[in-house]
Parts: sequence; structure tokens; C-alpha cells
Amino acid sequence: MGTLHHTPATELARQIRCDERSALAVVDSVLDRIHQRNDDLNAYVTVIEERAREAARAVDRGERQGPLAGVPLAVKDLYGFKKGVRQTFGSVPFRDNVADRTAPFIERLEDAGAVVVGMTNTPEFGHKGTTDNQLFGPTKTPFDLDRNAGGSSGGSAAAVADGLATVAHGGDAGGSLRIPASCCGVYAIKPTHRRIPSISRPNGFNSALGYYVHHGPITRTVTDAACMLDVMCGVHPGDPTSIPTSVSYRAVLDRPLDGYSIAYTPDFGTFPVDEQVQSTVTDAVAAFEKAGGTVDTIDFEIGHSHRKLTDTWVRLVEASYAAMADVMAETRGIDLLDDHRADLTPAVARMIEAGKEMSAQEYLGLHRIRTDVYDAVTSVFEEYDLLVSPTIACKPVRNASEGSTLGPATINGEPVDPKIGWCLTHLFNFTGHPAASIPAGSTDDSLPVGMQLVGPRFADDDVLAASAAFERIRPWADAYPPR
Repeated sequence: MGTLHHTPATELARQIRCDERSALAVVDSVLDRIHQRNDDLNAYVTVIEERAREAARAVDRGERQGPLAGVPLAVKDLYGFKKGVRQTFGSVPFRDNVADRTAPFIERLEDAGAVVVGMTNTPEFGHKGTTDNQLFGPTKTPFDLDRNAGGSSGGSAAAVADGLATVAHGGDAGGSLRIPASCCGVYAIKPTHRRIPSISRPNGFNSALGYYVHHGPITRTVTDAACMLDVMCGVHPGDPTSIPTSVSYRAVLDRPLDGYSIAYTPDFGTFPVDEQVQSTVTDAVAAFEKAGGTVDTIDFEIGHSHRKLTDTWVRLVEASYAAMADVMAETRGIDLLDDHRADLTPAVARMIEAGKEMSAQEYLGLHRIRTDVYDAVTSVFEEYDLLVSPTIACKPVRNASEGSTLGPATINGEPVDPKIGWCLTHLFNFTGHPAASIPAGSTDDSLPVGMQLVGPRFADDDVLAASAAFERIRPWADAYPPR
């Protein structure tokens, strides 16, 4: 788009390292844009202006001249901890909470020169696929301010799409990177589970149980995402499930797709999908053939209905939230149900209660359905290199009153769970496969549509290479609304 606010991170960092721009000027420009636009978008819930300026000055002094030198970074207000900065989790009882540590992936980004400018909005504890809460209200997609940015990393996606940050961090437990990327027309990737380490205590294995929580980048270009992954990935001694990486992700982006076989499923055999969304993605997959790959439309067989799959994800999250509530009471002295029930989003309170009532037998039984999903996905990768689908099944949804925005209750006349049943994403939080959302095009009313691209476990490089090939054939850099 030709403006500083939409200049790729890698180019901004190059200019700053070469003294063609100052990091302070870049950060000041982004802070000015936040002042101009955030009241409309509601992307940020906390802006740390003076800390950001001081970090930018350190870059200008030559103290942090890494691959992201001076690049403005937005961080999701959930588990993207930054020591000394307010961390609310989108929850009223935590409105004044301040983080006492910095997450390892944020430390790595800052060590590479990125400048955190603030924390972005999320639904309470990330419990749904829209970004709205009782503390801050809804976040909008810059493509239509009446519609939601998607969730749960909606603040981060909206900030990147509208130039209120150059890049952003997001987390993904059921699609929370990919859903808002689809709604805001940006690129996001969740790498293979634990490529990016995360430290949880007192349970160091928290994210390895129930369903897989990933952290990852939200960007406007695939190159910027690859650069962030090069920085964020790698084993950390505090995360017993973290895994190594042995490739530079930026180095694979020119890889040709010749010989790649790609499976396309419009619905995983069970999800109802809006006709305009499906036709947009069906048209977009042809770009992989232009890039040298082959694309086959396949019949995907999981053996469970979309309702059963969604219910399984919700039940696993309920168990996780019950455990989280116990930890909050033990470590912080905050009893969410007994002391703060009236402050919680009603759905969150119900999820905690349901989790506390779950038996161990039921919890373990849910993993049989996860296994069925894993086996179905693995069987596709026995024949194909990559798998493509729509990211979400509908257009970005309209915002409701504070805290109550949900997805649709029906699609094509078929009932779906409004929390996340309209998202074709949580399947890969059952399995841990790398998955991206790529801007695929737009609907008749100019709303963005995302295309989900999935690779075998550990094939993050293939997902990035195919994403970059698609971007070369069908670039989206000029698709953002001018403001």
C-alpha cells in the first residue's frame, strides 16, 4: 500500500538497521495511528507508549539490531505475558492484573529487536471464535466496523490489518490465530505443536493434555511470518514438550511447488459452509496448480458429525477451564466461581462448572474422538503433501452488545454451535498439525475469506513454502481498506 503502516516487517527492519529510518520514528508513527484508529477498531486494550519508545531508542542506539529491529509488535492479552504490563485475559476479575514474567516467545521477539507497543483484545480466556468481552467490548474487522474481527486473537489481527502494528502475536487453542486472520484478511500460522515453546506452571504439561494450544505470528506477508517463526521457534528448557527446529523458514519461501500434491476438502465431509465462502476458496485453490502443484478435491471421512466434533472440543476446554480455575484460586487467591461469578461471561462460568462435574472416564473417552480425527488427517497425508479447506464457514459476523457477540447459530439452515461450530479449525488443535490461514479473496460484499492450509506434523516448511507460492500468484497486499 506504500505507507509506513503497511510496510513489511522485514523491510522496515532493514531500513532501520541501515539508518534509513529511526526505530523511534516508526514506533511514534504507529502510536499516532493507534490514537487515530483504535477507538473505532478496539484492537488494543493496553498501550505502553513510553516503554515502546524506550525500546525503540535502544534499537536506535544499536543495542538490538536483529532481524526485527524496531518493528512494532502487538501482543495478545491472554498468555503473551510481558513483565510489568497489565494482563487481563479479557476478564473483569483481572482488570488490574499485572504480569510478573515475560513469555519466552516474547523475550525472543524482543531480543530480535521487535518493539511491543501494547496488548490486544481477546474474549474472556479465549473461550470462543469471536473477540468480545464484558471488560472492553467487541473488536471490529477493518473491512466492516459493524462486524467482528474473529477470535480469539481478534485484537492482534485487526491491529495488523489496519496498520496499528506491523506484526502481532496470537495464540490458538481452537483456531484463534486462523479465525481472526480469515476475518481480517491477514496471514497467520500455528506451527507444529510446541515448535514455539510456552512455559506453564504449576503444570508444565498443561498444553499437552486435552487439546493443543499453539502460539504463532499474525502478519500481512508470508515472509514476515517466516521471519517471526525463525525467531520464536526452538527448544526451551522450561517447556518439557518443546521441540527443535533445524531449518530457516525464510530460506524455504522460494521453494517451487512442482511435484506437490494438494488435497482440497470444501467441508471435511460434515461442516455446512456458506456458498460464497466455499466458492471463493474453491476458486483460490487453483493458484496452487498455477504454482506447479496438483490439486484434487477429496471426500474427507472422519466418522463424526461436525456437532460431535465441536462438542468434543468444548468439553475438553471445559475440563481445562476447571483446572485453570483451581490454579487461579491456589496461586492467586482468586476464586472465580465463588467470589466473581457475576463478573464472568455467563458461558465461561458454565464451562468452568461443567468441567468440574466431568468424570475422568468421560475426559479420557473424548481422546478417542481426537484419535479418530488424527487418523483421518494422517490418512490424507499418506497420499497428499498438503490439505486445504475454508478457514471458517461464514462471513465475519455482526457485533452484538458487549461480551455477547457469537458466531451464527445456523449455516445453510443447519444448526451449528455459535461458539466455534462455524470454524473448520479446531480439528487441528486435536492433532497438533501445522496450519495457516491465507487470504483467499472476498465475498460479493467485499468481506475477506480465509483459506486453511495444513501440512503433516513437522512440515511447517512445506506450509510456508506453499503459502508463499500462493501469495506470489494471488497477492493480497492491496486488498486492505484504505483509511
